[in-house]
Amino acid sequence: MKSTLAAVAASLAFTAFSAPANAQISDDVVKIGVLTDMSSLYADATGKGSLAAVEMAVADYGGKVKGKPVEVISADHQNKPDVGVNIARNWYDNEKVDAIVDVPTSSVALPISALTREKNRININSGGGSSDITGVACSPNTVHWTYDTYALSNVAGKAMVQRGENTWFFVTADYAFGMALERDAANVVNASGGKVLGDVRHPLNTSDFSSFLLQAQASKAKVIGLANAGGDTTNALKQAAEFGIIQGGQKMIALLLEITDTHALGAKATQGLIVTDAFYWDMNDETRAFSKRFNDKVGHMPTMIQAGLYSATMHYLKAIEAIGTDEAPKVMAQMRATPVNDFFAHGGKIRIDGRMVHDMYLFEVKKPEESKGEWDLYKLIATVPGDQAFRPLDKGGCPLVSGTH
Repeated sequence: MKSTLAAVAASLAFTAFSAPANAQISDDVVKIGVLTDMSSLYADATGKGSLAAVEMAVADYGGKVKGKPVEVISADHQNKPDVGVNIARNWYDNEKVDAIVDVPTSSVALPISALTREKNRININSGGGSSDITGVACSPNTVHWTYDTYALSNVAGKAMVQRGENTWFFVTADYAFGMALERDAANVVNASGGKVLGDVRHPLNTSDFSSFLLQAQASKAKVIGLANAGGDTTNALKQAAEFGIIQGGQKMIALLLEITDTHALGAKATQGLIVTDAFYWDMNDETRAFSKRFNDKVGHMPTMIQAGLYSATMHYLKAIEAIGTDEAPKVMAQMRATPVNDFFAHGGKIRIDGRMVHDMYLFEVKKPEESKGEWDLYKLIATVPGDQAFRPLDKGGCPLVSGTH
């Protein structure tokens, strides 16, 4: 009898001791919401491929963290801030989502970051581009993982001006991302000794670029900078080819061009274009191995946004595993304290403003005769270390930075 009582007492003591540890994972599940563009101009660069990348990371991790299941849900925000915020609010309030990831389209990404802070959850942005996400709108709950408008324009702008392409005209998407991209690129051009001759704004997801391109052509600028993305970029480049802009002697730079965009346009239409990217599938054995698996699953090579999401999801799950809780502030602190070393980034680090700093790459699109296969599209011009590619910590206006170095 005594031994039975002792066993029960020991069992109760063990239960009491172990319960808090088990209770550290809220609702006994880690839930990740992929909020993305499934149906519009960023669907190829993000969309189903973003969801697949997160699902691949969860599966590769084993589907569980600390013995608790990891669930992935997704939704299409349609590039509309109100739609995105309503989905995110429902996810946080009713679906018990712990982290929202991806969120392309900066006009959606910025309010999602603010809502995540209010709800004290985690937002890992891979798809949105505005450098304001880690600048004036920075949050202790948001990580900006893959790229931003500062890095895109800084890497490409400096290189172009140094090559003598020193007068610029911008064709800019008329929303938060386009404005930020033009602003950051114009600052780089001016700081590098170049000059901006003008700009023109176009509606998001427009099909007709003729009037905008004619204004750019008439400016006689050496460089026409496309401060847009996705379908807007590919449409602008197609129509620029029809107008013979490059044949006329002007250079065109797509400040954000994904590998899927280049592939869709073809090497003939894009040859010689300068591209800034955070990832390319054919860099080394690691990138090739991941990209082959992704291609087998999705049907195309991963964009930097999709590769970044795999990396970010793994880093998030490892942080939870290391500290035994999915409590947002503790997970964020662990993610910031842990370097990122994987196929996407080597020696990557998350700063207090939320910026994940890693190397960026400058590529030139190969000529058709240089390409050895369907996706053999880029040749590397330069690797730019993260601390040179991304904005200095004290220059973004992030309120979290005061007193830090």
